[in-house]
Amino acid sequence: MNRHKYFLALDDGVTQTHILNGDIAACQLFAPVKREEQTAIATILSDMDTEIQALEQRLGKTRQIKQGMMQELMTGKTRLLQGTVNT
Repeated sequence: MNRHKYFLALDDGVTQTHILNGDIAACQLFAPVKREEQTAIATILSDMDTEIQALEQRLGKTRQIKQGMMQELMTGKTRLLQGTVNT
């Protein structure tokens, strides 16, 4: 609610904004009425959260691999051959 247009309109940009109980009661918030729609939205958000976690794990593993490869290059354990890059 911190960036809600209704509440932003109450800010005059000069003084500290005071929001009264009546201002909050007059604010319209839209939410799905049907239980099935709420459940569908919650399911989608949960699935997205699971996918984000999986991608974060994959990113972490990729960063570890990169770090290991860089370590091998820095120590000279692995060497790159010059002139073998195809363009």
